[in-house]
Amino acid sequence: MTAPLLTNRVPLAPQTTRPGVLFAGNFYSAEGGSLSVCEELSGRLADSGWPVITVSRWRDPVRKLGEMVGTAWRKRAQYRVAQIDLFSGAAFTWAEAVAWTARRAGRPFVLTLHGGNLPEFAARSPHRVRRLLRAAAAVTAPSPFLREGMRPYRDDIIELPNALSLEAYRYRTRDIASPNIVWVRALHDIYNPVLVPRVLAQLVGEVPGIKVIMVGPDKGDGSLQRTLQAAASLGVGAHLEFIGGVPKRDVPALLDRGDIFLNTANIDNAPMSVSEALASGLCVVSTAVGGIPHLLRDGVNALLVPADDEMAMAAAVRRVLVEPGLAQQLSRAARARAEAFEWSAILPQWEQLLASVAGGARG
Repeated sequence: MTAPLLTNRVPLAPQTTRPGVLFAGNFYSAEGGSLSVCEELSGRLADSGWPVITVSRWRDPVRKLGEMVGTAWRKRAQYRVAQIDLFSGAAFTWAEAVAWTARRAGRPFVLTLHGGNLPEFAARSPHRVRRLLRAAAAVTAPSPFLREGMRPYRDDIIELPNALSLEAYRYRTRDIASPNIVWVRALHDIYNPVLVPRVLAQLVGEVPGIKVIMVGPDKGDGSLQRTLQAAASLGVGAHLEFIGGVPKRDVPALLDRGDIFLNTANIDNAPMSVSEALASGLCVVSTAVGGIPHLLRDGVNALLVPADDEMAMAAAVRRVLVEPGLAQQLSRAARARAEAFEWSAILPQWEQLLASVAGGARG
């Protein structure tokens, strides 16, 4: 099935006739979790007058699956289109189940691809992935990396970047960067937080006052403990501050405390944390993995280094601190890059896509 063509000239239906939308994804913010892209999108549509149903707040996979499928069926008369987040691994199953239920209800669905592991997962289960993607009325991807990586399973994937509100972030140009560094991500092995103390160990002897603020929830896979142990064994514990998970509204103030942003991930796609750092004007130093080289340009709006290489990452931080004009260049270019992700540009595209797909629903 061909995805709807997006243009900027197709008018939206009047507010009173906008179709209901079921959003199936992670809705954890009320329980202290991070605000997902799906959750923010559904909220913005609701504020614009769209009838919205959201599911699920459960983290337990069995409860999550049951609530998603049950809601998709019981509330089928209340929505005309479903938007389903698609991740790899076990989460793929609940996306399949919601998609199957929506089809049984006569409701078309839009899939939104997530996660740097999805192309690898698809390569292991190509028939399963192709079947699901081709059953969708449309498939969206937040980055060229996922769009191209999933092209073998569907060739008309629409790129819709993860959006943010620029006004929420405290932009300031880092004309000269201080050694105040921020890391924002979940403490999980795929984001390699243990690399942070290893980078610090390379710099602490030569950079007075260097400090890293680490912001993010503990995902319970032992990464937090390994990071603490590495900091203690390398003698850099006094230079690390662990904040833990915080509400999204608190992130801008924490980013404003730093001048350099580290992204240490081993696997990545188009992380919101990096986009938020760009919006704040931080000098970004990131591993060049997954979709990162599509999001950032090395030497233009960030410095990119190989994965899990403390020497290379420390050298990049050192450059930002000492190379004349580099911090200012990266900071200004970072903000300019973030402007492409403003909600005012992205939300109308979502509205047009969902309205177009809903127009094909039956019953």
